[in-house]
Amino acid sequence: MRSSGPIAAAGTDPGRERENNEDRVLSDPERGIFAVVDGVGGESGGEVAAQTAVDVLKSRLSRRTTDTDRLIREAIALANKQILEKAQAQPELAGMACVLTVAVLDGAKATIGHVGDSRLYLLQRGGIRKVTRDHSPVGMREDAGELSETEAMFHPRRNEIFRDVGSAPHEPDEDGFVDVYSIPFDAESALLLCSDGLSDLVPSAAMREIVEARPGQPERAVRELIDAANAAGGKDNISVVLVEGERFGKGSDPLDSTHATTRLTPRPQLRGAAVASPTTGEKVRASTWRVFLLTALAVLILLGVAAWFFREPILEQLVRLGLRMPEAPAAVLRVDPRDPEGFRTIAEALQAAQPGQTVEVAPGEYLGPIELTSGVSLVSRTPRTVILRLPQGTAEPAITAEGVSDARLAGFKIEGNAQGPLEIGLRLASSKIVVENVEISGAATAGIEIAGTDGSEIRESFVHDNPGTGVIVRDQAAPRLHGNYVYRNGAGPGPSSERLRPGIEIRDMARPQIVQNRIEENATAGIWVPAADRVDEIFGFNTFGKLPKEKAVTTPPKPGPSPPDPLSRPLPARRERGNTRQSRHARSFLEISPSPGGREGVGEGTGG
Repeated sequence: MRSSGPIAAAGTDPGRERENNEDRVLSDPERGIFAVVDGVGGESGGEVAAQTAVDVLKSRLSRRTTDTDRLIREAIALANKQILEKAQAQPELAGMACVLTVAVLDGAKATIGHVGDSRLYLLQRGGIRKVTRDHSPVGMREDAGELSETEAMFHPRRNEIFRDVGSAPHEPDEDGFVDVYSIPFDAESALLLCSDGLSDLVPSAAMREIVEARPGQPERAVRELIDAANAAGGKDNISVVLVEGERFGKGSDPLDSTHATTRLTPRPQLRGAAVASPTTGEKVRASTWRVFLLTALAVLILLGVAAWFFREPILEQLVRLGLRMPEAPAAVLRVDPRDPEGFRTIAEALQAAQPGQTVEVAPGEYLGPIELTSGVSLVSRTPRTVILRLPQGTAEPAITAEGVSDARLAGFKIEGNAQGPLEIGLRLASSKIVVENVEISGAATAGIEIAGTDGSEIRESFVHDNPGTGVIVRDQAAPRLHGNYVYRNGAGPGPSSERLRPGIEIRDMARPQIVQNRIEENATAGIWVPAADRVDEIFGFNTFGKLPKEKAVTTPPKPGPSPPDPLSRPLPARRERGNTRQSRHARSFLEISPSPGGREGVGEGTGG
């Protein structure tokens, strides 16, 4: 007999492609506390962040000292603080963070706290509904109806997030940090919390079928959900928490017409029908075929073993005869100071990279500036765990692409602060590259400057809290800005209204495409345009929070002299890159990364 009240089960599995498990689960039916936490940061950092979050949630939520909404916000903010402090105290944990979803049951109500791309589903009366919103560019598009569930599951950027717990300071009530939901939870409902290791591989309809086929058996349902994710590839850690109301599954048909399962049933034998026995000739022929098949299989196995043992000489002969191309260089060059087989600095990897290759950077803090190279992708191994800063006294942008084509920049986090002031985070000039899932903050002049005849694409990036303008597009540039979040920029270094800037500023004859961006809470207008002819177009294709059109998209204010334009300087002379490794970068700079001993090591990349 089922016990009175909700029952629950939880499980976590490393998956089929990873040895370690950075996920953690929390299931406390007695106190009504349930959570899934997915660590971010690689090495041991993700595990430490996830365990820290679980410990804080369990401790803080067990003491009901205030209303549940407030309690959840405080618990997540406290977890954020402790993770950040541990990362600052231990350099080898730099960049660690986590995403989480937590549910607290209180009578017939469930209160949910959520940061990141873990999920909570509500199963109720034969249906399943995703309650939480993914804090990721792909998740936003799925929630907006631009992508189907299947398209989002197979999107190449599905694992990138723009909110997490532990990478930056946050307050409990801070906008854009914790999402809190309250939903009814009755005896016929169930809650399913999971990490993206499940939701990226198993459709929600299949989750529902598995859960409803095992009412009152949450342990078995959890195990089958994990098995389903592993059967679909098991590409990530998989975590599931299932909470069932005491009457969940009663009266619902798990195999209704919407989710029917077809099974092949053997046709019953007619009573009294004779079954023919094979003749002697048929038996001999069957035996002969079995001998032939076994012999052929043995020959194939021997040929395979021989090919394996003599593979190198055979390949060398094919290359020598021109029948086989020689091995191409590795497609990915890895930057990781802790890996003796990897590059120590970004500069070294970029100098060695050839067109078509990718430079993949391990989590850590690095010093710029960096110049991108045509045909080479520069990506963070784990999105936004590579933090790029500038040394004191450096006036150059943190990253520059000048006259660069067929390149990609993804997953970097560019920061300016008092120790490393930043004028411009990313500068694109007369280039054509893709910039995606980049986060930029702390730039005094502009988070991103796009100049010349640039035609790059900037998408799914987070440009926020820059004292200067979020994005400046000038000259004859015609880039595409798509799916970005431009938030709280332009406050300037002081209170003067003359220093206030917008989220995006279009100057001169620039004609950018600005589509499906969120532009909110910037110091003055959302976007400044040089003329009013594009106001309706830009306003209609983007969202501006609560700003009306006349404040969202407008021409710059005219009264008073304009502040000096730090971008009016001429473009610097373009550095020529030769064909040798030493001449690919014509200057030297330092980069700081975690060293094998746990301290920050300093590496230098020099140009000829």
